[in-house]
Amino acid sequence: MQKTAPLLLGACVAVPVAAQAADLSLTVEVPQLKVSEYHRPYVAMWLERPDNTVAGNLAVWYQLPKAGKENGEKWLKDMRQWWRRTGRELAMPVDGVTSATRPVGKHTMEFRNGAFPQGTLPAGQYVLKVEAAREVGGRELVSVPFQWPPAKAQKLTATGKSELGEIVVDLKP
Repeated sequence: MQKTAPLLLGACVAVPVAAQAADLSLTVEVPQLKVSEYHRPYVAMWLERPDNTVAGNLAVWYQLPKAGKENGEKWLKDMRQWWRRTGRELAMPVDGVTSATRPVGKHTMEFRNGAFPQGTLPAGQYVLKVEAAREVGGRELVSVPFQWPPAKAQKLTATGKSELGEIVVDLKP
């Protein structure tokens, strides 16, 4: 009998343990913009299946609540595709997923041995979605398709045109 591990991405389903043995590294670049009024972008990163259903959220960077300050949750809906697909169903903050906005530069997240914030990922085709929205700025969505788990080491890249810079997905079996 094959061992299974629970899938915690919205429903409880048995997943073969072998599907978990891989690493994913994600680098997202927040570009320097030459604008008169700069605000750090809100950024959401999630995984979708080929049928466009959400497999899980990887990260959401937004203005976290502070004493005496306005709560940034009300602008999460500006990341329109993420909001419609999964954001409006989440009770913020989400442990292991949400954190503060990031400054200009490259930011890397590591998901080792198939350990994603909301559970393991079954074998299959996926699309990494990275969406950014900025106050007094624009919106942008970048997609990177990939196979999980990877059969060989791969480096997949995509580049945004305005609100996002280079997106790099490093996959290792």
